[in-house]
Amino acid sequence: MRFTVDRLDHVVLTVRNRDTSANWFQRVLGMDIEEYGRNNRVALSFGGQKINLRPEGSEGWTTASTAAPGGSDLCFVTAIASEDVIRHLEACGVQVIEGPVARLGALGPMTSVYCNDPDGNLIEIASYQG
Repeated sequence: MRFTVDRLDHVVLTVRNRDTSANWFQRVLGMDIEEYGRNNRVALSFGGQKINLRPEGSEGWTTASTAAPGGSDLCFVTAIASEDVIRHLEACGVQVIEGPVARLGALGPMTSVYCNDPDGNLIEIASYQG
């Protein structure tokens, strides 16, 4: 039997400090923090997706064999211009690593701005605006 994947539902980020990471994603990227399941697990929800935050060294998670804080590159899409993203990041005290730069995303040309989250993951914030 052959099948195709429809969409990405969620990703799991391994983090050094769950609360620090959750607060950063809420403050900087506007995500909602929600607790779920056993052991007060934490997820960040946005649009129709979520990011589960797995504290480093946690037991009871099925995860990649080398999951570690700072090992992910993530791209998020926003509806605002990159210049406004930069102003927002600077107002939040987040250093812009690169951007705005032209990139090619899943839906075509986009403009991206890059920064790091508290664990050192590369965070790309992209806009498909002209």
